[in-house]
Amino acid sequence: MAHYRKPLAAAVALNGAIFVVEAVAGFQAHSLSLVMDSIHNLSDQMALVFLYLAFILPQGVSRNLLRSANLFNSAGLVAISGLLLWQAIERALNPVPVQGIVPIVVGLGAAAANWGVAQLLWGPGRNNAAIRLAYIHNMGDVYVSLAPIAAGLLVSVTGRSIFDPIVAGVIAVWFIASTLREVFVSHNELIWPEKIACGHSDEEMMASKET
Repeated sequence: MAHYRKPLAAAVALNGAIFVVEAVAGFQAHSLSLVMDSIHNLSDQMALVFLYLAFILPQGVSRNLLRSANLFNSAGLVAISGLLLWQAIERALNPVPVQGIVPIVVGLGAAAANWGVAQLLWGPGRNNAAIRLAYIHNMGDVYVSLAPIAAGLLVSVTGRSIFDPIVAGVIAVWFIASTLREVFVSHNELIWPEKIACGHSDEEMMASKET
């Protein structure tokens, strides 16, 4: 499993940086769409940490860690999205001034960083349902991170802050729908993960070591 640990560790570091930058910028700019994206990345961060630990700790502990990772990437994300959807509705009814340029700049950086995380998870995700779920979420994040950019542009052009909570609400609904769909498709693998395996045959692993 050593060949999975390095990309997972890199994904943890990069995703952590995304969360911190978006959270700080979102709160300072009063951008709910940016905060929404940052909290989603926090959920991904916890899942990635558990996934990494699952590949370095003993087998019995690893299966529990995989379940925990899946929980953060499914039930936890749905719950957080539901809470922020409610916040988006409340903010739409009572708009708060938003600094439009901040979600534009930070959103562009987040989209690029999320793409990088997804690329790190693509290889391992082909052979492991838990990593595949994390990969799918991060690929979705590439496009979802564009939402704060759209919100920032709309706020900047129109001068109306209400567009920020509207976009945040759309993001929340998308998170809930896409997560429930993936859980429905892969629920057995996610709830009762098999032993940690990379999907390569012994011959392939030997050939890899020789090269």
